[in-house]
Amino acid sequence: MRIAGATVLLTGVTGGIGGALAAELSARGANLVLTGRRGDALAPLADRYGARTILADLADADDVSRLAEEAAGTDILVANAALPSSGDVLDYTPEQMDRALAVNLRAPAMLARLLAPGMVDAGRGHICFVGSLSGLAATKSASLYTATKFGLRGFSLAFRQDLHGTGVGVSIVQPGFVRDLGMFAATGSATPGGVRTVSPDQVVKGVTRAIERDVAEINVAPLELKFLTRIASQFPGFAERVQRMAGAEKTVDGIVAAQRPRR
Repeated sequence: MRIAGATVLLTGVTGGIGGALAAELSARGANLVLTGRRGDALAPLADRYGARTILADLADADDVSRLAEEAAGTDILVANAALPSSGDVLDYTPEQMDRALAVNLRAPAMLARLLAPGMVDAGRGHICFVGSLSGLAATKSASLYTATKFGLRGFSLAFRQDLHGTGVGVSIVQPGFVRDLGMFAATGSATPGGVRTVSPDQVVKGVTRAIERDVAEINVAPLELKFLTRIASQFPGFAERVQRMAGAEKTVDGIVAAQRPRR
């Protein structure tokens, strides 16, 4: 799918990786439609990229439907928005759980459902979900986040098969720990176990490659983290014991504390 000249709806543009994605997509000639909850954050981006903006709260089902209506004619959906959703489930209120599930899983799936028919009718288009390696392996203090990313990965890979032959591609890009920008970088924490990070530019390149080459799944992480994640996905009991032995609980607790206000 060619990005140049395409109308691209990008969610989660006002935080972290979203800004880097907007810059690259604009540089590649996309007609951007940017969405977020804060008009004051969207306005300068609209000026910078000549983009159209739509205010929407992805936790609100009615807002998601309205967003899809106002973004009719989208050629490429980049579903990037997500909440950190870290911490023990027992520390969450039911309302906080609903919000995490809505923003991280329901909203991207529903936007894909509502925008895909227009792409199918046009015989062209692409849907790219920005997931996480947490969609492959479970870790402590990440039950909700992991659940949404497991779900997003499953939805993406199956929906891709549903749309085969229509001219519409579906991809998922799954970063590991990202430095400088994004929900992990915002905590100011070291990585658990001292694993290496990736740059925002690497994630952006993963997204553009997925769209342009219609790649089903791209994992953006150092080789050793990719390997460990695959092992953990196949042998969860073994991975659980290894994680305990690694003694990363203090680091994880710090990440959870830093992300708590975003629930």
